[in-house]
Amino acid sequence: MIEQTIAAFLAAQERKEWDAATLNCMLFPAAWAIWLGHRDPVEDWRGRFSSEEEYLAILRGAGGCVPLMESAAARIGGRRQSTALCGAVGVIGSPNNPERQFGAIFDGRRWLVRFTNRIGSMSAKPLAIWSI
Repeated sequence: MIEQTIAAFLAAQERKEWDAATLNCMLFPAAWAIWLGHRDPVEDWRGRFSSEEEYLAILRGAGGCVPLMESAAARIGGRRQSTALCGAVGVIGSPNNPERQFGAIFDGRRWLVRFTNRIGSMSAKPLAIWSI
């Protein structure tokens, strides 16, 4: 069931254009949460940036993607997990470089991220995982 839901979500997201202000790697998991029927988990910082640089300033100010995703997951009742299950969201990438951290969705086999030109898989260490 969740696999079909993810497939439908990914198909819809693939048709959308990348935009640093409305569809980036951190807004991708937020869109997944909304697709599942949750309220907007990033409502407190959505619309506060219009460029990649402005987004990165928010990211740096928060201390990286993990604190941003932590507060977003908490807003919708997400639970921290040690292992990713299908449909989980997470932050993957570098533990030391916030600009190399990515919001991702686990499809049961791999982590999916929103790149500028497509959705694709990325092999990277999960820094934090939540079930939503």
